[in-house]
Amino acid sequence: MSILQPVLLGIVEGLTEYLPVSSTGHLILATKLLGYDAAQWEVFNIVIQLGAILAVVVLYWRTFWTVIMGLTRGDATSIRFTRNVLVAFVPAVVIGLALHKKIEALLGNATVVAVALIVGGVAILVVERLAKERTIRGVADIPLGKTLGIGFIQCLAMIPGVSRSGATIMGALSLGVERRTAAEFSFFLAIPTMLGATTLELFKHRHDLMAPGAVGLGTIAIGFVVAFFVALVVVKAFVGIVTKHGFGPFAWYRIVAGTLALVWLSRM
Repeated sequence: MSILQPVLLGIVEGLTEYLPVSSTGHLILATKLLGYDAAQWEVFNIVIQLGAILAVVVLYWRTFWTVIMGLTRGDATSIRFTRNVLVAFVPAVVIGLALHKKIEALLGNATVVAVALIVGGVAILVVERLAKERTIRGVADIPLGKTLGIGFIQCLAMIPGVSRSGATIMGALSLGVERRTAAEFSFFLAIPTMLGATTLELFKHRHDLMAPGAVGLGTIAIGFVVAFFVALVVVKAFVGIVTKHGFGPFAWYRIVAGTLALVWLSRM
Protein backbone atom coordinates (compact mmCIF):
# COMPACT_ATOMS: atom_id res chain seq x y z
CA MET A 1 0.00 0.00 0.00
CA SER A 2 1.50 3.35 -1.07
CA ILE A 3 2.31 5.96 1.60
CA LEU A 4 0.69 8.50 -0.72
CA GLN A 5 -2.81 7.22 0.06
CA PRO A 6 -2.83 7.90 3.83
CA VAL A 7 -0.98 11.19 3.27
CA LEU A 8 -3.59 12.45 0.80
CA LEU A 9 -6.51 11.40 2.99
CA GLY A 10 -4.78 12.87 6.05
CA ILE A 11 -4.48 16.20 4.25
CA VAL A 12 -8.16 16.11 3.30
CA GLU A 13 -9.13 15.36 6.92
CA GLY A 14 -6.91 18.08 8.39
CA LEU A 15 -8.21 20.65 5.92
CA THR A 16 -11.89 19.90 6.41
CA GLU A 17 -12.50 18.68 10.00
CA TYR A 18 -13.07 22.14 11.46
CA LEU A 19 -14.41 23.89 8.39
CA PRO A 20 -18.20 23.71 7.89
CA VAL A 21 -17.73 21.63 4.73
CA SER A 22 -17.87 18.03 6.10
CA SER A 23 -14.64 16.13 6.61
CA THR A 24 -16.42 12.76 6.38
CA GLY A 25 -18.10 13.82 3.16
CA HIS A 26 -14.80 14.92 1.63
CA LEU A 27 -13.10 11.69 2.69
CA ILE A 28 -15.89 9.67 1.06
CA LEU A 29 -15.62 11.68 -2.15
CA ALA A 30 -11.82 11.51 -2.10
CA THR A 31 -11.96 7.75 -1.62
CA LYS A 32 -14.35 7.47 -4.56
CA LEU A 33 -12.32 9.84 -6.75
CA LEU A 34 -9.05 8.04 -6.07
CA GLY A 35 -10.61 4.65 -6.67
CA TYR A 36 -10.06 3.26 -3.17
CA ASP A 37 -12.31 0.59 -1.63
CA ALA A 38 -14.61 2.64 0.64
CA ALA A 39 -15.28 -0.26 3.02
CA GLN A 40 -11.55 -0.94 3.38
CA TRP A 41 -10.81 2.69 4.34
CA GLU A 42 -13.87 3.26 6.55
CA VAL A 43 -12.08 2.76 9.89
CA PHE A 44 -9.07 4.78 8.68
CA ASN A 45 -11.32 7.72 7.77
CA ILE A 46 -12.87 7.77 11.23
CA VAL A 47 -9.76 7.20 13.34
CA ILE A 48 -7.58 9.86 11.67
CA GLN A 49 -10.12 12.43 12.80
CA LEU A 50 -8.49 12.10 16.21
CA GLY A 51 -5.37 13.65 14.72
CA ALA A 52 -7.33 16.76 13.88
CA ILE A 53 -8.96 16.68 17.35
CA LEU A 54 -5.52 16.58 18.99
CA ALA A 55 -4.66 19.79 17.11
CA VAL A 56 -7.40 21.62 19.04
CA VAL A 57 -6.12 20.26 22.35
CA VAL A 58 -2.66 21.62 21.50
CA LEU A 59 -3.86 25.00 20.23
CA TYR A 60 -6.27 25.56 23.14
CA TRP A 61 -4.24 23.93 25.90
CA ARG A 62 -4.34 27.10 27.98
CA THR A 63 -8.14 27.13 27.87
CA PHE A 64 -8.33 23.48 28.90
CA TRP A 65 -5.74 23.95 31.65
CA THR A 66 -7.66 26.97 33.02
CA VAL A 67 -10.89 24.95 33.03
CA ILE A 68 -9.26 21.97 34.76
CA MET A 69 -7.72 24.20 37.44
CA GLY A 70 -11.03 26.03 37.81
CA LEU A 71 -12.89 22.76 38.34
CA THR A 72 -10.56 21.87 41.20
CA ARG A 73 -11.48 25.17 42.87
CA GLY A 74 -15.18 24.90 42.10
CA ASP A 75 -15.04 27.92 39.77
CA ALA A 76 -18.51 28.62 38.34
CA THR A 77 -17.28 29.55 34.84
CA SER A 78 -15.24 26.36 34.52
CA ILE A 79 -18.19 24.29 35.71
CA ARG A 80 -20.53 25.89 33.15
CA PHE A 81 -17.95 25.42 30.38
CA THR A 82 -17.63 21.70 31.17
CA ARG A 83 -21.38 21.29 31.62
CA ASN A 84 -22.12 22.85 28.24
CA VAL A 85 -19.67 20.63 26.36
CA LEU A 86 -20.95 17.46 28.05
CA VAL A 87 -24.64 18.35 27.70
CA ALA A 88 -24.24 19.11 23.99
CA PHE A 89 -22.45 15.76 23.60
CA VAL A 90 -25.30 13.67 25.07
CA PRO A 91 -27.69 13.76 22.05
CA ALA A 92 -24.91 12.44 19.79
CA VAL A 93 -24.41 9.47 22.12
CA VAL A 94 -28.10 8.57 22.35
CA ILE A 95 -29.02 9.11 18.70
CA GLY A 96 -25.71 7.75 17.40
CA LEU A 97 -26.11 4.45 19.24
CA ALA A 98 -29.78 4.16 18.28
CA LEU A 99 -29.22 4.80 14.57
CA HIS A 100 -25.68 3.46 14.19
CA LYS A 101 -26.48 0.83 11.55
CA LYS A 102 -28.47 3.25 9.39
CA ILE A 103 -25.72 5.88 9.66
CA GLU A 104 -23.06 3.35 8.72
CA ALA A 105 -25.04 2.35 5.63
CA LEU A 106 -24.79 5.93 4.33
CA LEU A 107 -21.02 6.25 4.75
CA GLY A 108 -20.23 4.85 1.32
CA ASN A 109 -22.88 6.85 -0.55
CA ALA A 110 -21.16 9.65 -2.45
CA THR A 111 -24.45 10.93 -3.90
CA VAL A 112 -25.83 11.57 -0.40
CA VAL A 113 -22.66 13.53 0.36
CA ALA A 114 -22.99 15.69 -2.76
CA VAL A 115 -26.64 16.55 -2.08
CA ALA A 116 -25.91 17.25 1.62
CA LEU A 117 -23.08 19.62 0.64
CA ILE A 118 -25.46 21.68 -1.51
CA VAL A 119 -28.32 21.70 1.00
CA GLY A 120 -25.93 22.55 3.84
CA GLY A 121 -24.44 25.41 1.84
CA VAL A 122 -27.86 26.93 1.26
CA ALA A 123 -28.69 26.47 4.96
CA ILE A 124 -25.54 28.36 5.98
CA LEU A 125 -26.46 31.29 3.71
CA VAL A 126 -29.97 31.39 5.18
CA VAL A 127 -28.76 31.28 8.79
CA GLU A 128 -26.12 33.94 8.13
CA ARG A 129 -28.78 36.23 6.67
CA LEU A 130 -31.61 35.64 9.15
CA ALA A 131 -29.87 35.00 12.50
CA LYS A 132 -28.77 38.55 13.28
CA GLU A 133 -29.10 38.85 17.07
CA ARG A 134 -25.97 37.15 18.44
CA THR A 135 -25.25 38.38 21.95
CA ILE A 136 -23.85 35.26 23.65
CA ARG A 137 -20.06 35.47 23.98
CA GLY A 138 -18.11 32.68 25.62
CA VAL A 139 -18.82 28.94 25.76
CA ALA A 140 -19.57 29.12 29.49
CA ASP A 141 -22.24 31.78 28.87
CA ILE A 142 -24.44 29.66 26.59
CA PRO A 143 -27.69 28.87 28.48
CA LEU A 144 -28.33 25.19 29.24
CA GLY A 145 -31.42 24.93 27.02
CA LYS A 146 -29.60 26.38 24.03
CA THR A 147 -26.64 24.09 24.69
CA LEU A 148 -28.91 21.06 24.47
CA GLY A 149 -30.46 22.46 21.30
CA ILE A 150 -27.02 22.80 19.70
CA GLY A 151 -26.33 19.19 20.67
CA PHE A 152 -29.43 17.97 18.86
CA ILE A 153 -28.66 20.07 15.80
CA GLN A 154 -25.15 18.58 15.73
CA CYS A 155 -26.78 15.17 15.19
CA LEU A 156 -27.78 16.25 11.67
CA ALA A 157 -24.13 15.67 10.83
CA MET A 158 -24.70 11.93 11.15
CA ILE A 159 -25.79 12.29 7.52
CA PRO A 160 -22.46 12.30 5.63
CA GLY A 161 -21.88 15.61 3.91
CA VAL A 162 -23.79 17.73 6.43
CA SER A 163 -20.65 18.56 8.51
CA ARG A 164 -20.43 18.19 12.27
CA SER A 165 -18.73 21.55 12.71
CA GLY A 166 -21.14 23.19 10.26
CA ALA A 167 -24.23 21.86 12.02
CA THR A 168 -22.86 22.86 15.43
CA ILE A 169 -21.86 26.33 14.31
CA MET A 170 -25.09 27.07 12.45
CA GLY A 171 -27.11 25.74 15.37
CA ALA A 172 -25.22 28.03 17.72
CA LEU A 173 -25.61 31.05 15.44
CA SER A 174 -29.34 30.48 15.07
CA LEU A 175 -29.65 30.38 18.86
CA GLY A 176 -27.88 33.71 19.39
CA VAL A 177 -24.22 32.74 19.83
CA GLU A 178 -21.70 35.06 18.17
CA ARG A 179 -19.42 33.74 15.40
CA ARG A 180 -16.12 33.20 17.21
CA THR A 181 -17.77 31.51 20.20
CA ALA A 182 -19.84 29.32 17.88
CA ALA A 183 -16.70 28.19 16.04
CA GLU A 184 -14.77 27.50 19.25
CA PHE A 185 -17.69 25.62 20.80
CA SER A 186 -17.69 23.35 17.74
CA PHE A 187 -13.95 22.72 18.32
CA PHE A 188 -14.44 21.78 21.97
CA LEU A 189 -17.52 19.67 21.32
CA ALA A 190 -15.60 17.72 18.69
CA ILE A 191 -13.32 16.23 21.35
CA PRO A 192 -15.82 13.99 23.20
CA THR A 193 -17.88 13.42 20.05
CA MET A 194 -15.02 12.12 17.93
CA LEU A 195 -13.37 10.27 20.81
CA GLY A 196 -16.61 8.36 21.28
CA ALA A 197 -17.05 7.63 17.57
CA THR A 198 -13.45 6.49 17.16
CA THR A 199 -13.54 4.25 20.23
CA LEU A 200 -16.73 2.60 18.98
CA GLU A 201 -15.33 2.01 15.49
CA LEU A 202 -12.04 0.61 16.77
CA PHE A 203 -13.87 -1.80 19.05
CA LYS A 204 -16.22 -2.94 16.30
CA HIS A 205 -13.46 -3.43 13.75
CA ARG A 206 -10.65 -4.53 16.07
CA HIS A 207 -10.29 -7.85 14.25
CA ASP A 208 -10.42 -6.27 10.78
CA LEU A 209 -7.26 -4.24 11.46
CA MET A 210 -5.20 -7.42 11.34
CA ALA A 211 -6.98 -9.00 8.38
CA PRO A 212 -5.06 -9.52 5.09
CA GLY A 213 -5.26 -6.44 2.88
CA ALA A 214 -6.73 -4.29 5.64
CA VAL A 215 -5.64 -0.74 6.32
CA GLY A 216 -3.34 -1.39 9.28
CA LEU A 217 -2.30 0.63 12.30
CA GLY A 218 0.85 1.91 10.60
CA THR A 219 -1.13 3.40 7.73
CA ILE A 220 -3.65 4.87 10.16
CA ALA A 221 -0.76 6.42 12.12
CA ILE A 222 0.51 8.20 9.00
CA GLY A 223 -2.91 9.66 8.28
CA PHE A 224 -3.27 10.64 11.94
CA VAL A 225 0.00 12.60 12.00
CA VAL A 226 -0.68 14.34 8.68
CA ALA A 227 -4.21 15.31 9.78
CA PHE A 228 -2.81 16.71 13.06
CA PHE A 229 -0.29 19.06 11.46
CA VAL A 230 -2.62 20.25 8.71
CA ALA A 231 -5.39 20.93 11.24
CA LEU A 232 -3.00 23.02 13.36
CA VAL A 233 -2.69 25.48 10.49
CA VAL A 234 -6.34 25.36 9.43
CA VAL A 235 -7.87 26.06 12.85
CA LYS A 236 -5.88 29.27 13.32
CA ALA A 237 -6.78 30.52 9.85
CA PHE A 238 -10.45 29.51 10.18
CA VAL A 239 -11.10 31.56 13.33
CA GLY A 240 -9.62 34.63 11.67
CA ILE A 241 -11.68 34.19 8.50
CA VAL A 242 -15.06 33.71 10.20
CA THR A 243 -14.43 36.61 12.58
CA LYS A 244 -13.88 38.98 9.65
CA HIS A 245 -15.93 37.50 6.81
CA GLY A 246 -18.47 35.11 8.32
CA PHE A 247 -19.32 31.67 6.92
CA GLY A 248 -20.52 32.75 3.47
CA PRO A 249 -17.33 31.69 1.60
CA PHE A 250 -17.67 28.16 2.98
CA ALA A 251 -21.35 28.03 2.00
CA TRP A 252 -20.56 28.88 -1.62
CA TYR A 253 -17.72 26.38 -1.63
CA ARG A 254 -20.14 23.66 -0.47
CA ILE A 255 -22.64 24.51 -3.19
CA VAL A 256 -20.01 24.50 -5.95
CA ALA A 257 -18.28 21.34 -4.66
CA GLY A 258 -21.57 19.49 -4.25
CA THR A 259 -22.75 20.46 -7.72
CA LEU A 260 -19.48 19.39 -9.34
CA ALA A 261 -19.61 16.11 -7.42
CA LEU A 262 -23.16 15.40 -8.64
CA VAL A 263 -22.14 16.10 -12.23
CA TRP A 264 -19.10 13.82 -11.90
CA LEU A 265 -21.10 11.03 -10.24
CA SER A 266 -23.81 11.21 -12.92
CA ARG A 267 -21.18 10.47 -15.58
CA MET A 268 -19.73 7.43 -13.89
